[in-house]
Amino acid sequence: MTEQPAPENPEGDEPIKQRKNGLYPAVSDELAENMKSGWADTEQRDLRPIPQAGQTARRRAELSARFPGERLVIPAGNLRTRSNDTEYAFRASTEYAYLTGDQTQDGVLVLEPAADGHDATLYLLPRSSRENGEFWLDGMGELWVGRRNSLAEAEQRYGLPCADVRKLAEALTEATGPVRAVRGHDAGIEAALTDKVTAERDEELRVFISEQRLVKDEFEVGELQKAVDSTVRGFEDVVKVLDKAEATSERYIEGTFFLRARVEGNDIGYGSICAAGPHATTLHWVRNDGPVRSGDLLLLDAGVETHTLYTADVTRTLPVNGRYTELQRKIYDAVYEAQEAGIAAVKPGAKYSEFHDAAQRVLAEKLVEWGLVEGPVERVLELGLQRRWTLHGTGHMLGMDVHDCAVARRESYVEGVLEPGMVLTVEPGLYFQADDLSVPEEYRGIGVRIEDDILVTEEGSRNLSAALPRTSAEVEAWMADLKGTRG
Repeated sequence: MTEQPAPENPEGDEPIKQRKNGLYPAVSDELAENMKSGWADTEQRDLRPIPQAGQTARRRAELSARFPGERLVIPAGNLRTRSNDTEYAFRASTEYAYLTGDQTQDGVLVLEPAADGHDATLYLLPRSSRENGEFWLDGMGELWVGRRNSLAEAEQRYGLPCADVRKLAEALTEATGPVRAVRGHDAGIEAALTDKVTAERDEELRVFISEQRLVKDEFEVGELQKAVDSTVRGFEDVVKVLDKAEATSERYIEGTFFLRARVEGNDIGYGSICAAGPHATTLHWVRNDGPVRSGDLLLLDAGVETHTLYTADVTRTLPVNGRYTELQRKIYDAVYEAQEAGIAAVKPGAKYSEFHDAAQRVLAEKLVEWGLVEGPVERVLELGLQRRWTLHGTGHMLGMDVHDCAVARRESYVEGVLEPGMVLTVEPGLYFQADDLSVPEEYRGIGVRIEDDILVTEEGSRNLSAALPRTSAEVEAWMADLKGTRG
């Protein structure tokens, strides 16, 4: 990375941040004047609204109707320092992106109460100034990190009035009346509201926005399908390079999938789990620094996040050499049977918990059948004894967050009823830890999970990730085709 020069303080403006050990101690008057002129007009005047502008407007209207007469403040968040003066890649808060479609740092959506609901304003950073040198001297200036939209451009894109966010904190400090804010993203905005908000009222706002996302609209379903389709291609990429992963480590798998995510989407939706061998028994193995060996299983749990921040979440457990052993196949087929039972239970009007119960019953039956736990099955389920090897719930809501709608009320989520438009994962698994002396030695170190993204429809459900094979025989044939070894 290059060093930015140290500027003089432009008169009448906030100081521009400079490095203590920068190589340029000052900016001459002549250079400062020179940098103000000779630049083409790059204002874009014919921008089209973002594709989801209609949906974001509807979501804001629903929010307005829920909290009449109250000021609502939803920040995007700020950059977070990674090391010294470098930052982590920015991702806007889910609540903000859901309600605006914007993803830029420091943005804040404010809904001001009005006679007929609310007046929404999007507060953003304007383009970096050419007059005070910010565009080339400040570390967040245009020549350092790229051009921002002007406020006029943003209005065209997002379909609502835009204003300078740098003046917002002061305005909020002086504001009166009831306020609710989404916390945890912008300390400056929270400080301006500190005497105007309560934790309980703010939590009600966050819960409502979370529950808004339980049922996806047509745009969201389309984005989730895009995420899944890219994820399928990412899994194919991995299978094609398993020989290189064997020569290196799980990191090769992680990097291969990440390439697909960055080429076709915004990023990965969560840290990829590239767990080979006994690492597959660790539910969230994201270190990805272990060996990849022929004869072992690879549990790959990964998802591409689209440019609009919707993520897939898919898992397949693959034989590294392309063929399951007899025991690996037995365990895999049991998990597949459990997943089939879980998917069959996903339909409108069903209790959310039914797909979990159906999958757990199958796994409990298998564990009793194999002599790993004493039956009968009803006893095992009543006492939860199968959980030693199944460990986790069988799925979760999916959307802009991989565990979407996480702060929704229990009665709306896990104790609720499935509706058309909901998207959830079905992901049973069996995990036999390497140090588990309660199972025969040959089981130890084997972990299997199969996960698909399921859309609840009017008729039942649709598997968005059906393009990836699921049965053990289909997986083997698919891998052979990709590797060019079939037949």
